[in-house]
Amino acid sequence: MKIRFILNPKSGKEPANAEYLKDLALAQFPEADFCETNAPKHATELAKEAVENNFDAVVAIGGDGTINEVAQALVNTQTALGIIPCGSGNGFARELGLMGPIDKTLAKLKNATPQPCDVGYANGELFLNLAGVGVEAAIAWRFMEHGKNGGERGMKPYFKLGAKTLLTYKPNVLQVTLDGQPHMWAPLSLVFANNRQYGSNFIIAPQAGIADGKLDMVIVQDVAKFKLLIALPFFFLGKKPPFKVTAWAQFHNAVVESRKEILYHIDGEPRKTERRLEITIARHALRLLIP
Repeated sequence: MKIRFILNPKSGKEPANAEYLKDLALAQFPEADFCETNAPKHATELAKEAVENNFDAVVAIGGDGTINEVAQALVNTQTALGIIPCGSGNGFARELGLMGPIDKTLAKLKNATPQPCDVGYANGELFLNLAGVGVEAAIAWRFMEHGKNGGERGMKPYFKLGAKTLLTYKPNVLQVTLDGQPHMWAPLSLVFANNRQYGSNFIIAPQAGIADGKLDMVIVQDVAKFKLLIALPFFFLGKKPPFKVTAWAQFHNAVVESRKEILYHIDGEPRKTERRLEITIARHALRLLIP
């Protein structure tokens, strides 16, 4: 197999040991090409180059953001995506059974076969795992600013910052049109899921599947905070939370409209748009290496 590894050395809480990871990768794939990113979007450029040179697969070594960048270049091509998770939450990789020691994950990839995977789009920008509007997008923005100011990365500071944001967040009224049917909601969070979890086994969309040709929408209601606290363990168990905290639907196309600016995220990366956000799906647009 002609394969290229693309490492984001800045993924995760600590800088990656590039030489160590390279040695591990080449031990399993001696003829492979190994690259490191040096700027945002560089992973997309390196993956596009691999497609142009007829590589069979590109393996992203990093977090969900790095995986997203690589996938952008591989959609609607014959070059498959492989994943070595080195991020904070690793939601997409966890669902594929790719967590654990890197040498064992590499061995799994050696025996993996390409399988079809859906991809979502938020205002034309690809997401593999989740996109969302509401408090989670506000948290993503604050976490981005936290990182720019030299704050600690990882799930612990993320949840700490998230708890503070949750206490003060005021939901916006949204008009959401699902496959042509309009609805009016003011949710705490509106999640568009191609996969089940954010990461760290926090399962927001238990019925989502990466190859079912649909996206799942989960509405997290703006209920009393004590109800959210009681419901929290149910998400980690992959069960429906009590108190009607969530509602669920499947769709192919969604349009979110607001009188205010819309904050949203794609695979954890914060974005904003003026008053309109469109979510679509492309069925089986990606080939994914799954053990």
